[in-house]
Amino acid sequence: MSSSGAGGGGRTRRVFVGILSGAGISTDSGIPDYRGPNGLWRRDPEAEKLVTYDAYMSDPEIRRRSWQMRRESPAFRAKPNAAHEAVALLERSGTPVRVITQNVDGLHQLAGMPERKVLELHGTVRAVRCTRCHARSSMADALARVAAGEPDPDCLVCGGILKSATVMFGERLDPQVLGTALGVAKAAEVFIAVGTTLQVQPAASLAGVAAEHGARLIIVNAEPTPYDPLAAEIVREPIGTALPRLLAGLAQRVE
Repeated sequence: MSSSGAGGGGRTRRVFVGILSGAGISTDSGIPDYRGPNGLWRRDPEAEKLVTYDAYMSDPEIRRRSWQMRRESPAFRAKPNAAHEAVALLERSGTPVRVITQNVDGLHQLAGMPERKVLELHGTVRAVRCTRCHARSSMADALARVAAGEPDPDCLVCGGILKSATVMFGERLDPQVLGTALGVAKAAEVFIAVGTTLQVQPAASLAGVAAEHGARLIIVNAEPTPYDPLAAEIVREPIGTALPRLLAGLAQRVE
């Protein structure tokens, strides 16, 4: 993005940037797109049961298989890539930034984004939650119990069924998180949708809300999205190079 001319001695004003990130921002970190058109959940209905709430709650065998799937998840081996690091660098530059992510991998935070500035629409794989008493604890601790021989560890507080702190198929998004994300979309002066097909609702609608409220909508994605007609700028280049360049320009923007 080109910088606005400041004229002689113009005062720097940093724009408020909202970033909606999807699976595409994490593929360079080795995390596949499970929900996409060619994702695992679409190709293998049996695998989809492992992340479907009703099946998980009603079938102990599904839970045992789910815990084994979590042990093998690439999310726990993944490291932030250049795109995640560019977002964190923008925040450290003093630019007001809020990240809304459809991802559950926690890589924005590992790259240095403050927890309070990241809204995880679909939760996180790095924690577990009790379905009865709602106590939260570490996924690492739960997986250690699985490795030690507990195939379906229960809640240490009340004995209830544990699940990852992610939004499974059949569960609703946290209304408070979604409401805050909606506020970010309405307030953003620049709204960047990166690595998302903008087809999964209600997350996708945030791009439209931002555009309707006057944000400059920028879409960084390899494939067309339903919101392309609203975008001021569309970038089809690889995210790992395109997003750092784009955000470096925003960090230097003068109004």
